[in-house]
Amino acid sequence: MAGGKEPIEVRFRLFDGTDIGPTKYDPSTTVSALKEFILARWPQDKDIAPKSVNDLKLINAGRILENNRTLGESRVPVGEVPGGVITMHVVVRPPQADKNSEKQLANSPKQNRCGCTIL
Repeated sequence: MAGGKEPIEVRFRLFDGTDIGPTKYDPSTTVSALKEFILARWPQDKDIAPKSVNDLKLINAGRILENNRTLGESRVPVGEVPGGVITMHVVVRPPQADKNSEKQLANSPKQNRCGCTIL
């Protein structure tokens, strides 16, 4: 591998507890490339699915990883077992409402509703 460094084995844990991987990566692999890998292998049976790499966030040891950083820069060596698998958590950003749907909601007639609570 590049620079004589050993590959890093990573597993991606999705929001519902299912995993993608583990797969070995070169330490020079960027976080953006990891997100592309996840997007390409996203399970088809999930209700929530990212549309692009911008919809994904990777979290390792409580830190959100930046797209332009490499895997080697993003790893946290404390607590790692040599030759062990690193588990990164994948968070999917909820879909953003587009401006047209926001306007439709704002222009829709208000319905009278009771907000009473009976104790």
